[in-house]
Amino acid sequence: MTVKELTSFSEFQATINSGKAVLIDFYADWCGPCKSISPHFHQHSDTNASTEGIEFYKVDVDKLPDVAQECKIRAMPTFQLYKNGERVADMLGAKPTELTALVQNGLALA
Repeated sequence: MTVKELTSFSEFQATINSGKAVLIDFYADWCGPCKSISPHFHQHSDTNASTEGIEFYKVDVDKLPDVAQECKIRAMPTFQLYKNGERVADMLGAKPTELTALVQNGLALA
């Protein structure tokens, strides 16, 4: 599965309420750590492409400030894991090992 870019607040709401485990990368184009962790996020998406239960999304906080505010994003990158509309886990920073653990958590929810 490829990483999908969310483009509206309503799309964000529909995505997190889909019933699937959803992992979202909140980023900004100007954020250096966001750029360094992005390949790891995409790799997890590619590695878990055959998994039916987890989906990978990105939100540009500069393009969707309403989503960033709703999710209480204070720094980037921030990763949030959702299931049935509820945030179940999150991670702040460009930490590949912690990102792997967050993905595993998402797979366990699937």
